[in-house]
Amino acid sequence: MEWRGRRQSNNVEDRRGQSSGGLGRNPFGRSGIQIPMGGRRGGGLSIGTIIFLVVIYFVLKAMGIDMLQVLGEGNVGGAGSGYEQSIGQRPSGQSSDDTTAFVRTVLAETETTWNAIFSASGENYREPTLVLFAGSTSSPCGQASSATGPFYCPADSKVYLDTEFFDQLEQQFDAAGDFAQAYVIAHEVGHHVQNLTGVLPEFNRQRRSMGQREANQMSVRVELQADCYAGIWAKSADKEGILSDGDLEEALNAAQQIGDDTLQKRSQGYVVPDAFNHGTSAQRMKWFKRGYDSGNVGACDTFSGAI
Repeated sequence: MEWRGRRQSNNVEDRRGQSSGGLGRNPFGRSGIQIPMGGRRGGGLSIGTIIFLVVIYFVLKAMGIDMLQVLGEGNVGGAGSGYEQSIGQRPSGQSSDDTTAFVRTVLAETETTWNAIFSASGENYREPTLVLFAGSTSSPCGQASSATGPFYCPADSKVYLDTEFFDQLEQQFDAAGDFAQAYVIAHEVGHHVQNLTGVLPEFNRQRRSMGQREANQMSVRVELQADCYAGIWAKSADKEGILSDGDLEEALNAAQQIGDDTLQKRSQGYVVPDAFNHGTSAQRMKWFKRGYDSGNVGACDTFSGAI
């Protein structure tokens, strides 16, 4: 993906220095594993220990070492993921600065795509904000953590992304490549488009009167439309000359690896279709490809007929 040197979005809120760890990694809303925290039984530190730590903090501060910054950028545990990876030491060779630049660039490209599409229909596109965090952070939709994976919150029109998720995507889910990462961002931006067009508000309204099985089925349709919208963005990026050889295959492989059936087989060894809420691997690949092939929002109607 030829992303370097292109415009970067200003709609990024970096909270990585404010975040804290504590939950295991399991993406796309699936339950995580809480990491037991060390310490004395009964919890808490003695007054003497606290005073000692405060003194050490200010001594180091005077030496130019900010321990709050160091701790904020330290390792975030990945229970269930099989690795622990600190910000700035990415196995793919990308530094944290590269990651930030990459995210800002991809978000800018989605802005270009959706501004043009909305403008062609006589509408204004309200650009979302993307929140970068490490470990956990708060959102109006609940606590954002490593366990929740990337998600979009319609209450504040923000996409939440743990910066270490890209490592997990490659190492745990066998979906390597920068365009696989870009697909994840474009998918969440697709949910923002659904929020602007009324799809998400209507789904949330109807869900209140649905049973779990029916709500899951409707959720699948919502998620597949976001995949289709991600495909539309990929088509636009291709026209801009951003795609490299193999990029489309990276995105399709990511869609395959994070399908409900594939994830269930990997985690529990069997499939429970009634529990699907994002779509099968085949469905996710199909709708991403439909968006890419058509480049047309009208081709992304996942609510009519079979999917």
